[in-house]
Parts: sequence; C-alpha cells; structure tokens
Amino acid sequence: MSETRVVIVDDEPEMLENLDRLLTGEGYRCWTLSDPTSYREVAAQARPDVLISDIRMPTVDGMALLTVARADDPKLPVILITGHATVSSAVEAIQEGAFDYLAKPFTADQLAVAVERAVRYRRLMVENESLREQVSSRSGPEVVGSSAPLVRLLDQVQRVAATDANVLITGESGTGKELVARSIHTQSRRSEGPFVPVDCAALPEGLLESELFGHEKGAFTGAIAKRRGLLSEANGGTVFLDEVGELTPPLQAKLLRVLEDRRVRPVGSSHYQDIDVRVVAATNVDLQTAARNGAFREDLFYRLNVVHLKAPPLRARDGDVVLLAERFLDQFARAAEREPPMISPEVWEALESYDWPGNVRQLKNLVERVVALDADGRVTLSDLPPEIRFAGIGSARQPTNSSTGLAHLPYADAKDTAVRAFQATYLRELLDAHDGNISKAADTAGVSRRTLHRWLAEFDEGGAGVAEDGTGGSP
Repeated sequence: MSETRVVIVDDEPEMLENLDRLLTGEGYRCWTLSDPTSYREVAAQARPDVLISDIRMPTVDGMALLTVARADDPKLPVILITGHATVSSAVEAIQEGAFDYLAKPFTADQLAVAVERAVRYRRLMVENESLREQVSSRSGPEVVGSSAPLVRLLDQVQRVAATDANVLITGESGTGKELVARSIHTQSRRSEGPFVPVDCAALPEGLLESELFGHEKGAFTGAIAKRRGLLSEANGGTVFLDEVGELTPPLQAKLLRVLEDRRVRPVGSSHYQDIDVRVVAATNVDLQTAARNGAFREDLFYRLNVVHLKAPPLRARDGDVVLLAERFLDQFARAAEREPPMISPEVWEALESYDWPGNVRQLKNLVERVVALDADGRVTLSDLPPEIRFAGIGSARQPTNSSTGLAHLPYADAKDTAVRAFQATYLRELLDAHDGNISKAADTAGVSRRTLHRWLAEFDEGGAGVAEDGTGGSP
C-alpha cells in the first residue's frame, strides 16, 4: 500500500476543505464529496483505504453510509465525525461497525491519530488477504497463516515431504503439530495411502501395544478376535505418533525394532508382518534432554529425529491471529447456519496483543465460544475474557524497546472507559519512571516526542487524569 487513499464525505464545504488540507499534508491522497449519494461512484474510482464521514447530512446520514460502505468492503475502516456527540451515539456507531468516532471540534492531532490507526488496520487486513492464497498453495487447506516463522516451516514441510525420511515435530501444546504432519503426508508420494494418527498418551501400556502392533485371538484376556495394529493399518502411508515422549521403555524398544526391521509382530504371534510406513512423530517435551537423562532411548530418538521441524507458538506468528480467527469464525458460523459476527477493530487489536499460552487450540476454542454466545451479530471487547480484553494494556505497561510499548496500545471506543483508565495509568507510570522527562519516556515507549505529547493531551482533555508533566490530572 504505497499510497493511502482517503474518501471524505461532509455537507459542509469548509470542513471538507480543512480535512482535505490536513490529510494531504500528512501524505494521504484524498477525494472529497459533499453529496453522500455519489459515494459508490467515487469509491469505485478511488478504491479507498479509509472513509471519513459526517453523521448528520441532509440526504443520506453517516450511519446509512457506513452500512453501504461496509457492505461493499467489509474491511474498510470508517471514521465517523459529528458536532452532536453523545456517549450513546458513539456506542451505536462502534456497534454498527465504525472504526472510530470523532466529536467536533477535534484537533489536527486527534484526526491524525485516528487515520493512522485506521491505516494500520487496513494494511493488516489487505496483507493477510493477499498472502492467504500463497500460503494455502504450500500447505493445503488446513494450515492457515502468513507469518515468517510459519512460511519457513511450510517451506521445510514441502522439501521433506518429497522424501521418505522420518520426521520429529516439536512445539508447545496446541501449535498444530498434527496439521503439520498431515501436510507432510498430503504432499508426499504416500498421499493416496492412509494417514493414521496415534495418541501415545491416551492409552495405558498394554492397550497401546495392542493398538500399535495388533494381537492374535486369545493373546490376553479380552482378545476375542484377531486384530490388525495401527502400524499395519498405515501400510503404504504415514503413521503419526503424537506425544511419542509418553511411550514406556518397553514400547520404545519395540518401536525401535519396527523402525529398524520394517516389520511388526502382533501380540501373541510368532510371525512377523512386513510394513512400508513412514513415521512422523510429535512431542511437546525436549526428547534430546530426555534421552540424555535416560528417560527416552537415545537410539530411538535418533531414528525418529532424522528431520526435525519446530511448530512455532502463536505468539511468534505475527499477523496470523487475524487469519486464523477469520477461518474459525467462518467455520463455526457455517456449522451454526448463521452469518459470521462482525468483529470490532478493538477486538482485533486485543487478539493480536494477547500471548495465547494455549496457542491455536485456545484461539479456536475462544472463537467457538464467541459464535455460540453471539446474540446480535457483533463481537466487542466486553465479549472477551478479561485476560484477553486487556492484553494490549498489560503488555504495554512494561515497555522494553522501540518495537513495543505505547505505539501498540489499542485506543478504546467511548464505552470502554476501563481500557482508557489502564492506558492513562500506563502513561502516568511511564512519566513517573522518567521523572517527567518527555524525551526519555517517548524513547521507552517507542514513539516520537510529538506523538507522546499528542496522546498526553488527548487523555488530559478526555479527563483520564494524565498531565504532560507526569503528575497526573484529575483524580
């Protein structure tokens, strides 16, 4: 997005001229119109990245224009402005899908902040959309994301899939290790064969041995019929051993023998069966350390770890939360036979800021819950658990360098007074930590002095209790 395009709609010529002048001075390309009924014609030519519209206009009001614009482009951020601001009208605007809401008279700095936020949001949406097809072609339909760590992993998957080498996938719980294993299988020459997953942590040793290797009739109490093992079921395909680190030492020895001889002996049988199977294993523990400590067979570790792939945690996959959440929203909404709910920009910011200790699985569960409880077709901050709702604030209150901190604080809408209180507290503590030194505070927060002054003024004017000297405003 080398050139950011802004359409401005207002029936007051003076306001149109002022907004055009201010935003053009900031480097934006602007289209202005006083008649909102011509919006679609102008938008078809301009292809706007941001829409700014007055609410009260004689022909079509801003709320109606918001509906039209969002119907044409659901990812278009819309900033509404009005000279008749109330808390209820601000809440209504945000609930209807407006990105931001400015009350007249507003300053040039307040306008610049709102448009800058809208542009960042738009850029994220567009970049994710453009990368979706590219990543899908590498990974198949299930692995979703466009972040650098995931793209690197998918490149490795593509290369290793062309071989028959055993693969060990490591990573935290919930990072999608089974999806990576399935992707290896579907891109391999074994894709026409079976993919057989085995949860090594789900069954006790006796049952797991029977599941893996099969058994003869009468081999043990309850073995009333002969049964093929899962390793034999995977013949010609891929077996996925999930949580392989949970195997007991006797089962580790038997699995090692299978990998070395490429044949299995069912429980209770004296005969071996040849198998042609590729083994992909996964674990969330450090098998190399376990092998060093004697908790896992070292020779089995090296047999499994011919190729090592690491599934990155969700917190390291910048931008993928949005892609995954959109996929899950569509998936669960279709299952419930309803339209996916509209997600407010503040919710996207909170989801992006959260650390996701449960990784993709946790995000999927959250989206399923949101869809199940949806009553009005909208998801706002109040619909999120507290630890996610205030994620951006929590991370920003302990800034470390120029890449984190105040620059990534989510600006809340009028109804989210608790969020703004957290933001004000952060600003106050930041200034206290530097004895009111604006330059040092701005450097810690990762923003310019001008930006920090602007935000301090905004909070002070809004009654949030932060003054520029760091002493705080109203209690």
